[in-house]
Amino acid sequence: MAATASPAPELRRKKLRERLRILGFLSPWLVGFSVFFGYPLIATGYFSFMHYNQIEQPTFVGLRNWTYVLTQMPLFGPALWNTLWLVVVMVALRVVFGLGIGLLITKVKSGAGFFRTAFYLPYLAPPVAATVAFVFLLNPSTGPVNEILGALGIPAPEWFNDPTWAKPSLALLSLWGIGDLMVIFMAALLDVPKEQYEAAELDGAGAWSKFRYVTWPAITPIVLFAVVTGVVQTMQYYTQALVAGKLASGVSIGPGSVIQPGYPDHSTLTVPQLVYSLGFQNFNTGAACALSLVLFAIAMAVTTLLMRKRAGLLPADD
Repeated sequence: MAATASPAPELRRKKLRERLRILGFLSPWLVGFSVFFGYPLIATGYFSFMHYNQIEQPTFVGLRNWTYVLTQMPLFGPALWNTLWLVVVMVALRVVFGLGIGLLITKVKSGAGFFRTAFYLPYLAPPVAATVAFVFLLNPSTGPVNEILGALGIPAPEWFNDPTWAKPSLALLSLWGIGDLMVIFMAALLDVPKEQYEAAELDGAGAWSKFRYVTWPAITPIVLFAVVTGVVQTMQYYTQALVAGKLASGVSIGPGSVIQPGYPDHSTLTVPQLVYSLGFQNFNTGAACALSLVLFAIAMAVTTLLMRKRAGLLPADD
């Protein structure tokens, strides 16, 4: 019986060239992924088992950092609660508000360009500048918002100076910069085929039925994209909460000053602020790495749940 012939050398060279070409196209992503995600993730896992103050050599301490973060850190509970609150409330409000504004502008007969610009411009403001302006507007003593509420006879909240209103104030700040989601949803809404709306009208469908059976199925992938990216961004929420708390507290920030986040009463303290405080103010890099991995695991779990629910692997709510 004749032996099976091996592949021709020319065929092997062709396959090798094809693989090298594919690898060449993938190389920018592979390098970026390795340098900016893979190596930092491995290093974070390594230092989470070490005692390291960024000066001396790291020493192995086992699960001591994890035990401290999960069972002994006094502010971990409030910071995690605040972060999850912002994820649920802020992301939901931004998606609903952005979709609503997009629907309204797509229905406007005249002046749509003006409204698009008016809603998009606040998004272009730098986060620090936008937060400073918003804290000024909501200043309980001199802010114009409370002055207007007082003139109307409406009780004026303390906003960023009240632990009950501090997180809702941050949610309002996020709605002020809703321009990014508005543009994304407008593009998705304008991409829905008009023939489907015309067919729905012929069947006697009203405004809600057209949205429920025509618009919503077409824009569901975009809604999922907005929710997933919103969850990831809010899990990293840092700048606005820190700046708003410090401005509302009235404490001046100067060279060499140590910023203690969370004013008022730790109501604006988020997990990323706690990571920064541990790693760069207290120089407890090991605990900061363990805490950042906990945050990463929560973000991955929520994102995976959302993706699986969209894919139909989990029962979806009607």
